[in-house]
Amino acid sequence: MTDTLGHPDTNERVGERVYRVLRDRILTGELPPGSRLSVPAIARELGLSRSPLRDAVLQLVREGLAEETFNRGAVVRRPSREDLISLYDAREALEGMATRLATTGFTPAVRRRLRDLLADHDEVVAAGDFTRHIDVDAAFHREIRRAAGSPVLARMLEEIQGQVMLAMRSTSVTGGMAQAVADHRRIFEALASGDPDAGEAAARHHIARLKELLRAHP
Repeated sequence: MTDTLGHPDTNERVGERVYRVLRDRILTGELPPGSRLSVPAIARELGLSRSPLRDAVLQLVREGLAEETFNRGAVVRRPSREDLISLYDAREALEGMATRLATTGFTPAVRRRLRDLLADHDEVVAAGDFTRHIDVDAAFHREIRRAAGSPVLARMLEEIQGQVMLAMRSTSVTGGMAQAVADHRRIFEALASGDPDAGEAAARHHIARLKELLRAHP
């Protein structure tokens, strides 16, 4: 096994580690939409048998990050605008609930991590770094999900956000980096106030604003 997969972990299946490597490549844009996920080629690159690669690719297909094609095998998916709007419909409700639940899990450590992410996001906006913006944006929402303490909700949102991140790297529609930070700051302030209604409303407003931009885009 190559260094790409890190040190072996006897408690983790090889297929799961391969899945995480491929998922990371997709979400970082290293494997852009339309890229072929050739099992033989990837198996040769990583020095693995084809069986765990097939499992990993099937998991990516189930997650909506890849799709099977008639003559090319599996390729990285290119979500349509309609797909993205549907994802945001679900995400609006789920992010709202996660933020509501996170109100009770808003510890000093969570406060500190969110404030650090907001500071990082300010620097990203000043630098105009859209690629980094996607990553910091995702990290902010992921931190809130952890604070919510609901593994089921976190798993559902992680899957949705993976597809959203993939789409964001392949669409010209953007809600504006500075506006995203402003939305996140309102969410943070609502969490800090200890008001679950305000937290849920701020999170839903953030996602709804992005959804309406998508609907308005031709």
